[in-house]
Amino acid sequence: MKNNKKLSTEQAQDLLKILKARFEKNIKRHKDLDWKKIQAKLEASPEKLWSLNEMEQTEGEPDVTGYDKKTDEYIFTDCSTESPKRRSLCYDKQAWDSRKANKPESNVIDRATEMGIELLTEEQYRKLQEIGKFDLKTSSWVQTPQNIRNLGGAIFCDRRYDMVFMYHNGADSYYAARGFRGMLKV
Repeated sequence: MKNNKKLSTEQAQDLLKILKARFEKNIKRHKDLDWKKIQAKLEASPEKLWSLNEMEQTEGEPDVTGYDKKTDEYIFTDCSTESPKRRSLCYDKQAWDSRKANKPESNVIDRATEMGIELLTEEQYRKLQEIGKFDLKTSSWVQTPQNIRNLGGAIFCDRRYDMVFMYHNGADSYYAARGFRGMLKV
């Protein structure tokens, strides 16, 4: 089932119920958006529904956080209070390959690609923090500019002292409290 990136009818209906309930509970995240239109787009995009299920299965609690008028796409973002349960991952395959000992199971970039989602940019992460308080005890890798990555680094963000911070680390590092947040356009 996982290989064809399509949910069964029952799985799709169960996920749609979860997403609708979350949408209605957190209406401040997406004022003026209509769930019926969003659901119609989701039902027409089984691969994207599969990706949202991957986000849900890793406790990302995906919810609608915006709408892109230019592309007519709804934006779903991981809205779990703490970083989703896709943690202890180094930044990318290059960093993973460079580790000689104690390699993590995978890396953020490959995992996001496998899930069919995009890693948040620092700007998107900061925008997410405007609609809620996230990563008060954890942190999340974000897309790293190539010039930083070329020097062996990667960046991550969190919220402490009611402020959003961006930090750096070696791209090959990984921590139990650091995961990543994803975004999906539908």
